[in-house]
Amino acid sequence: MFTGIITDIGTVTSVEQRGDLRMVISCTYDMDSVAIGASIACSGICLTVVDKGEGWFAIDASAETVSRTASGLWQSGARLNLERALKVGDELGGHIVTGHVDGVGHIIASDPVGDSWKVVVSAPAALAPYIAAKGSITVDGISLTVNEITDQSDQTAQFTLNIIPHTAEMTTLDSLFVGREVNLEIDVLARYLKRMEDLRAR
Repeated sequence: MFTGIITDIGTVTSVEQRGDLRMVISCTYDMDSVAIGASIACSGICLTVVDKGEGWFAIDASAETVSRTASGLWQSGARLNLERALKVGDELGGHIVTGHVDGVGHIIASDPVGDSWKVVVSAPAALAPYIAAKGSITVDGISLTVNEITDQSDQTAQFTLNIIPHTAEMTTLDSLFVGREVNLEIDVLARYLKRMEDLRAR
């Protein structure tokens, strides 16, 4: 489990196609405190540490993971939002995040408003029912609040975020170009409520 509060930005330093995709990611974590087999969320994707050294760790990403997440993450030089797994007793500063990406959205508008940025993200139709104004959503592993949501005629939805300077500085949302793909994870409570609603409707 995670909180969506990013604690480091890592950089992919090498990529090797084996049976799965082996990636080495540089970071500033004290890797002596990270066990082999530990989970680290990488831009919202819960991945397992399979090797490590001073200032780096390695993960294996399956073809399923690569196919269901934002493009551009799985190449040398890519910057990733990092968060270590939540420990019992840690402060829950964001919201409950599982590290399981539900779908891929893309930025369709990004405009400065004061010192912040107003960002509009298009979400796929499968996720639209789970997103609500003033609700929580995880974007590339970052816990954010939905300001507004507008349903579209094709069943997709467009939702608005406000990115303050601190969030941009501490995450990869310092780059907010139109067309960029982002990993989306819906609020876990919304997922279960929708499931119960669907069962009652049968």
